[in-house]
Amino acid sequence: MTLLSNDISIERWTRSSRLMLAAMAAAIAVLALAPAFLGAGMIDRMTALFIYVILAAMWNALAGFGGLVSVGQQVFFGLGAYFTIRFADAGLNPFVALLVAAIVTGALSIPLSLFMLRLKGGEFAIGMWVVAELVHLLVNLDRLIQGETGTSLISLNVYDSATRRAIIYWLSLVAMTALLGTLFTLMRSRAGAAMQAIRDNEDAATSVGVRVIATKRLLFVLAAFGIAVAGGLWLAAATTFQPKTYFSVQWTAYMIFMVLVGGIGKFEGAILGAILFFVIETIFGGTGVWYLIGLGATAVLFSLYLPHGLWGEIERRFGLQLLPIGYRLTLPDLLKGKR
Repeated sequence: MTLLSNDISIERWTRSSRLMLAAMAAAIAVLALAPAFLGAGMIDRMTALFIYVILAAMWNALAGFGGLVSVGQQVFFGLGAYFTIRFADAGLNPFVALLVAAIVTGALSIPLSLFMLRLKGGEFAIGMWVVAELVHLLVNLDRLIQGETGTSLISLNVYDSATRRAIIYWLSLVAMTALLGTLFTLMRSRAGAAMQAIRDNEDAATSVGVRVIATKRLLFVLAAFGIAVAGGLWLAAATTFQPKTYFSVQWTAYMIFMVLVGGIGKFEGAILGAILFFVIETIFGGTGVWYLIGLGATAVLFSLYLPHGLWGEIERRFGLQLLPIGYRLTLPDLLKGKR
């Protein structure tokens, strides 16, 4: 904490944020032991939750922190699953193939960024959707995939169901923790400050020396890698791969919903939004089309009445910052009364 004159203070860590990090570390330790006492169905659901958190955090990083709104992030989700199938078929262990697939997808996002980051606003959003559709068509041409018929990650059959389920659960937990930790560290660095400056005013950021394209590319590649990890994990849990499922815009719609409801541009918001989406899906997912209508209606209501999401509203009302990205200014009571 930095103390200024007249009892004005600027701090990055608060008592609540330290307690929150300790609580999260304890929760992760407990979750790591979950396969020992949870049933198969609950383990599968928790795995899905970890994947949702990854998806929400990565889209929030791209749009909420970097100002790059995309409706085509399903391209990386699908490629993560597709390359996992491809590398596993080439003889790699399926879990090693999952990691390699994410790395390859991240690497491919670099040349893609050379073109896509030249687009702004709606052009970037729609351009990413067009890329996703083109990649979907190309994957359908692969004879291994058999068009929309798809294929399966048959190399997972060497593991019995209980072992496979536990490994996928632990990998999802580790991936979620690592990606959240990486994003949190990045956003508290100079690069993170640059990203938020670009989001707020790109011209102003350029005028103070921010390398706009290079900074955007860093975030673009990180989001591509993280979403590809999520795609590979989802494939491992489901075992079957159908291009129309993995390259569906529905995945990006889910990401947008989670971030919009939780709070765009808020680190905690993405996590809260993923949990809320998970709960809604668990309770109402079996209602078919009404479930999707309900999600759409909820998103519209939040846009109208809670534009900053649930966590944004909590932060506004109570000044609560559990995982601070920036700095917190504390004013003495006398100055507070003058604001």
